[in-house]
Amino acid sequence: MSRRNATGGTAATTAGVFGELLRHYREAANLTQDGLARQIPCDRSHVARVEAGTRVPQDTFAKACDELLGTGGVLGRLWGRIDWYPEVQHPDWFERRAEMDAEAVALREYQVQMIPGLLQTPEYAHALFSRRSSGEELEERVRARLSRQQRFLAEDGPLYVVVLDESCLRNVVQSTNVMRGQCEHLLRVGRRPNLRIQVAPADRAELRRPNTSLSLITLPDGKEWIYSESLGKGHFIDDPAAFTRHSQTYDVLRADALSARESAALISDMMEGYGHHAEARSEPDDLDQEQLQRRRRRQLRRGGPRIPRPRPRA
Repeated sequence: MSRRNATGGTAATTAGVFGELLRHYREAANLTQDGLARQIPCDRSHVARVEAGTRVPQDTFAKACDELLGTGGVLGRLWGRIDWYPEVQHPDWFERRAEMDAEAVALREYQVQMIPGLLQTPEYAHALFSRRSSGEELEERVRARLSRQQRFLAEDGPLYVVVLDESCLRNVVQSTNVMRGQCEHLLRVGRRPNLRIQVAPADRAELRRPNTSLSLITLPDGKEWIYSESLGKGHFIDDPAAFTRHSQTYDVLRADALSARESAALISDMMEGYGHHAEARSEPDDLDQEQLQRRRRRQLRRGGPRIPRPRPRA
């Protein structure tokens, strides 16, 4: 399967060109990488890697740079024309699924435990992959995951409907700050006309949930595929009867789950909760104060003069 960009034409630009242009506008504005990063905001290393062509930026990053650097929207338009796919390499077992994402006209997903890759923030994806990768391999895996998102987050992207089990929102990946950013991202992309995010709440025992995460993929030729994963292995099924069966289960689940608006309200509440939790952790509570005072008392006792204790006589 050949990779096509969001505008339907063959890509003629690369991540390196985007990085060079970003550096040009940044230097013309007399800004350092750190200065630009503080205004976006993001890490300085993120700006540096985008300029070096080794990290795939999100469209929100390109638009923020356009506004801050006064480019007239050049970076955002270029971002939409770049075919990021050749810049990354997917694991061999996942390559076939990535190729389907590059051409799918409709994608319906049900996800448990983790936010699906097409909706993950860079921080969330980085936290997941850092559990088993590091260095250049870690960065390559994150870039590969983010590269799949471009087509579905474009203005004229294909239909993408996802039902998230509530566990996806409650399982904390790395920190509450990462989860708060992830919830904020879900609320933002959920407003796109081609994308719908619904939540299957945990307290509805009557919901008929699939036994595992799955994807229902429709290709331009009308071919329909079921995709699921198990411990680093992808499973593909193209049996029409199986697709019809799983499609019916999915449609019933989606009808009984929270609506897109109700789901957004729940995600917003979760985001606010993660924000309050992060603030609370930044301030020492009564237990923290008590433990700190105990440590100080022990240090004072250890630092004082040693007085020998009288020993009992035999």
